[in-house]
Amino acid sequence: MPKRVLLAKPRGYCAGVDRAVVTVEKALEAHGAPVYVRKQIVHNRHVVETLQDRGVVFVDEADEVPEGAVVVFSAHGVSPAVRQQAAVRGLRAIDATCPLVTKVHQEVKRFARDGYDILLIGHQGHEEVEGTAGEASRQVQLVDGPDAVDSVTVRDPSRVVWLSQTTLSVDETMQIVARLRKRFPELADPPSDDICYATQNRQIAVKAMAAECELVLVVGSRNSSNSVRLVEVALDSGARSAYLVDYSREIDPAWLHGVHTVGLTSGASVPEVLVRGVLDFLAERGYADVQEVITAEEKLVFSLPRELKNSISGAGPFGDDSVGRRL
Repeated sequence: MPKRVLLAKPRGYCAGVDRAVVTVEKALEAHGAPVYVRKQIVHNRHVVETLQDRGVVFVDEADEVPEGAVVVFSAHGVSPAVRQQAAVRGLRAIDATCPLVTKVHQEVKRFARDGYDILLIGHQGHEEVEGTAGEASRQVQLVDGPDAVDSVTVRDPSRVVWLSQTTLSVDETMQIVARLRKRFPELADPPSDDICYATQNRQIAVKAMAAECELVLVVGSRNSSNSVRLVEVALDSGARSAYLVDYSREIDPAWLHGVHTVGLTSGASVPEVLVRGVLDFLAERGYADVQEVITAEEKLVFSLPRELKNSISGAGPFGDDSVGRRL
């Protein structure tokens, strides 16, 4: 059998990541270095290291930022407590939270006002979960995996709603919801899907090709939840093996032994240049036939944060070959 690569589409940057990366670039242009970013702007090693080289300083908490300096909140969102901390220190905050994450924050606040117990499906310690739960910490319970369902307690079984982290496996999330509904038959659903369109689209593309692949390579960082999920989806959907790599140099040539079809995709925070590096690596080893597996077309773009649009001229919607896409 000839060697080939099945290249998933959609893959790579989503609109929220593109917006966040361009926000940092534009902040550098408007204010000059250093620009501080709380946590990683997006969960990708290459993006973070490239921005560091351009004068971005990444910190764990806002109290590490010098008073009066510019700080960008990452795409994963922050809690009201973090915003207050930044305000007390007089920081010039630019909010790069993905609008789809902001939507979940608004849902938490709405259901908390209405007296609901909120069951947040997500991963313990993930920045997005911490920010979302911080909107109403007394009414939010984290449900981290199916086994956590049995320990959930609520005040009123008739006023319970589930929400989720935006980057989860769709299939696993729905399994958890099914278990929650067995315990709480009146469990309410989110007003609209919480798992973001990009996460779902990338999982669907992997499912469409995984059964034909002896090996699936996912380009992404290990702290990227949506990238890790793509490896799991590939294995669950029929791939013989699947691995997560940041760069082509991390690929073990032994993985290719006996492999005729390699599936290739990338997480939502991964610039296309890293995928091209993997394609070059594979082409050098005989996998020159590249066939795209297209399951959706993505055209969504988000405008820049209002704090940034007020400080630069000509800012507006983007989605073309922007600074962020070239990282």
